[in-house]
Amino acid sequence: MTCLIRDAIPQDALCIGVLGMQVFLDTYATEGIRSAIAKEALHAFAPESIAQLIAEPGTALIVAEVNNHLVGFAQIQLEAGHALIEAANVAELQRLYIQERFTGRGIGNQLLHAAEQRAASAGAALLWATVWAGNARALGFYPRRGYAVLGAPTYTFQGETHENRLFGKALDATAA
Repeated sequence: MTCLIRDAIPQDALCIGVLGMQVFLDTYATEGIRSAIAKEALHAFAPESIAQLIAEPGTALIVAEVNNHLVGFAQIQLEAGHALIEAANVAELQRLYIQERFTGRGIGNQLLHAAEQRAASAGAALLWATVWAGNARALGFYPRRGYAVLGAPTYTFQGETHENRLFGKALDATAA
C-alpha cells in the first residue's frame, strides 16, 4: 500500500470534512449520537469550515491519500500557545485523524512526522496536542513517538466539559 502525504488543497475540503466527521463520530460518539455531538460534528466538519482552515494563514492541513482516496489528515496551528506550556514558539497538532480501516498501517506515523516537520520549519520548538482521556489508542500513540504528558486540561464544546491529556514533544529544527 502506497500512501501519499501532501498538503491539502481547496478541492479536498469536502472529503476532509466527511472523513473528519466519520473519525470524530467513531471516536467521540461511543454511546451514540446526542445533540452536542451532532452539532459539533456538523459545525466543525462542514466543507465551508474545512475550506476556511485550508485558506487560513498559520494553519496547515496535511492529507494522507491511498489510491486517490483520502484516508487521514493532520491539522496544525502554528504559533499556538497553551496555558500549561511555558515555552515560546510552539505549535498545536489540532487533529490527527485516520479512517478506522487504515489505522495500524503507519499512516498516523507518517502524518505526525509531516506535522512535526511543518511545525519545526515554521520555527516551532515544541509540538503539542490534547487527547480526550477516553481515547485509549491516542493515549498510547503519542508516548510511543516521544511525546510527554504535560498536564490534564479540560475541553468544553456545546456546553459539555471533557477531561483531556496534554502531550508535547520538543522539535529538532535541523530535522525540518
